[in-house]
Amino acid sequence: MSRPVTWYLIALHPNELNFNHENLAEIKVAGRQLCIARVQDKLFACAAKCPHAAAPLVNGYVNVQQQVVCPLHRYKFSLENGRNVSGEGYFLKTYPVEEREDGWYVGIY
Repeated sequence: MSRPVTWYLIALHPNELNFNHENLAEIKVAGRQLCIARVQDKLFACAAKCPHAAAPLVNGYVNVQQQVVCPLHRYKFSLENGRNVSGEGYFLKTYPVEEREDGWYVGIY
């Protein structure tokens, strides 16, 4: 049985999210800090801190494989599913993002 998702409007347009030069932004939604990544014309949402040492992912970067890279130890996580792809065994919480007619939404479980 899947958990219910509550959708929150995060921006009418991605430019409202104040992305840094690495196309990462940190926002607060429903009491949670999230990291938002912009990859071409898509947005991805994940927990704001690395599950290993709690480094803020907004200070990292997104590599060409669409993985967010932690600024502290360079652990890499898939933006699609949160899987740790550099082999350390951690898991990054990810959240669904949808573009709708009236803006961009993130789903919180």
